[in-house]
Amino acid sequence: MSEATEYPTVLDIGAEQLGKTYARALMAAADNQGVADEVLGQLGEIVDDGLSANPRLAAALASPRVSESEKNAVVDRLFAGHIHPVLTNALKVMNAHGRLGYLSAVRDAAADIRDEQLGRVVAEIRTAVPITDDLREDVLRRLGETLGRHVRLKERIDTDLIGGMVVRVGDTVFDSSVAGRLAKVRQKVHDGFSQQLMRRAEAFVAADVGSSDDTQSSDAAAQ
Repeated sequence: MSEATEYPTVLDIGAEQLGKTYARALMAAADNQGVADEVLGQLGEIVDDGLSANPRLAAALASPRVSESEKNAVVDRLFAGHIHPVLTNALKVMNAHGRLGYLSAVRDAAADIRDEQLGRVVAEIRTAVPITDDLREDVLRRLGETLGRHVRLKERIDTDLIGGMVVRVGDTVFDSSVAGRLAKVRQKVHDGFSQQLMRRAEAFVAADVGSSDDTQSSDAAAQ
């Protein structure tokens, strides 16, 4: 399956730059108190579990029609006492400058900063359905062994990927798609497609991800 090339727009670039600016300040403050991972995790939960699941809340926080005081009240009511004060303060600083609509960009930039600090590589994993905790741990372990570095997963759901998974690290793709092998399973979707898919994916990850060196060597030879 080919992937369409995406080109950043002026708005994308602006959001990225703003994200980096606030992320650097946030992570510096968090580092000073030794809570970088805690704050980063909490920010991720706000973006992924809070705002993504509640578009009306996200729109309200980003809207110039909602006053600064009203947004601060929302921050206090929803987050204060549940997140670290460093993050609460950062949210209010962003609010004071009308930037709460850029929380996702801040989260992405903060994650990149933390990855660089820890010497961690990012691997994007695409699957047709959410992966299990056991499979996630296995992929992390095997990629870590293969790459010799700590790995952070960015998980994406791709319903066009009939079965298995595709793992991308930089320009290298480890493809363990099992679309052909799942032809019979697709006929039994009502019997529990997701569970069968996960069992098969777990069976293939060891062979496919573990043989990444051979795959890369073959690619180099083909070039």
